[in-house]
Amino acid sequence: MEGTGAYGGGKAGSAFDPIAFVKRPQVILRLVCWLFSVVVFGCISSEGWMKTDKDEKEVCLYNGDSNACNYGVGISVIAFLASMGFIAGEYLFEQMSSVKTRKHYVLADLGFSVMFLGFWAFLYFVGFWYLASQWGKSSTPPNKYGVNNVQAAIAFSFFSMFTWGASAFYAYQRFRQGGDAAFAPSYEADSAIPTSYPSYPSGADNDTHYQEPPFSAGINQRASGDFSAPAY
Repeated sequence: MEGTGAYGGGKAGSAFDPIAFVKRPQVILRLVCWLFSVVVFGCISSEGWMKTDKDEKEVCLYNGDSNACNYGVGISVIAFLASMGFIAGEYLFEQMSSVKTRKHYVLADLGFSVMFLGFWAFLYFVGFWYLASQWGKSSTPPNKYGVNNVQAAIAFSFFSMFTWGASAFYAYQRFRQGGDAAFAPSYEADSAIPTSYPSYPSGADNDTHYQEPPFSAGINQRASGDFSAPAY
């Protein structure tokens, strides 16, 4: 990739390009994780609870199970904060000029990503199953209050499993890429340059491949048939 340095980061000393930064797969995935976390806890917090007519007590729409609502909000809030931290880490990674420093960051990112991102993908799987099962047992709220929100929270919990899992995968891919990109040649072999040359022609009719000299005989040169006797 053009402009790529060690471990997939930008070239050391180059100016920060926000457009190229946002286009990086790791950044895109972590922005998507951030967005999905906002959707999940926003949907549950806004209309995941409903007040009862008797004592005005708020009841979770997921079959009245407050743990389901709290679980969905809890993992999403932590995912929101973690996504912000990962995005900030990607920005700082671009500013690192030392290959050794980048290696230490990538190792830390790999270990944390495998433990956190992979684990959080599992937690979202549990959240999806938990919310979906409780919603399947629930009765429809009056006037279908909050139905779209609770269903959206279930759907984006499902999508979040794949985004967090993909983030862990890209962290591993960056570790495998290593520092070779920083020392790769900046040129490519020209395919127009021939790798071999034709050998010298041989045979009795080689003289037929030659033409007359492009220049006529000069003053001190004699052309064929222009012999003159020396003067005494």
